[in-house]
Amino acid sequence: MSEDALLRRLQVMELVQNWAVWRDAGDWERFRTVWAPEGRMMATWCQAPAEGFIKASQEGWAKGVSILHFLGGCSVDIEGRRAIAQTKMTISQRAPVQGVVVDVVCTGRFYDFVEEREDGWKIVLRQPIYEKDRMDPVNPAERLELDPELLGRFPEGYRHLAYLQTGIGYEVKTDMPGLKGEKVTALYAAGAAWLRGGTLDWEE
Repeated sequence: MSEDALLRRLQVMELVQNWAVWRDAGDWERFRTVWAPEGRMMATWCQAPAEGFIKASQEGWAKGVSILHFLGGCSVDIEGRRAIAQTKMTISQRAPVQGVVVDVVCTGRFYDFVEEREDGWKIVLRQPIYEKDRMDPVNPAERLELDPELLGRFPEGYRHLAYLQTGIGYEVKTDMPGLKGEKVTALYAAGAAWLRGGTLDWEE
């Protein structure tokens, strides 16, 4: 790999890292800089243009919504001025569920459609892939009983996260990509088309 190719991969990886650090720190002005003007976020609790996602995040921050992101390995495929970045991640959210304060941990990947613009690499679309999750009381002495009917409404990869988010008032999207299945296969196909220069019509 040439030095230039390595540098460009590192720039995309830095973009992904900046997203997590600046969003979780509430550094909204710098957080805006990671997005393309037409950038879009697809989260369980918010599917919106970047500015709408920032506004919703700010409102949640002000109300005490606690969502943190931890990143792992990152794989970057680049073709010309476009890239697909897949980054191992864990979403951690804390909130009361039926009177018991819990932590939900959801593991998956950020699947990012990225493009190089005049002012650097920008995220055009972020679509998380939700692989597995769990819910635990913060105080292990407390007992938690979940509604099995509500829990069963959501896909296996993020059902506990969705349960918590529904309980605090969010309308959760119920067909997000998981580790396997038609949704994630379609996402991979959209990513391959993006790298070939195609238009992005994922979830439009």
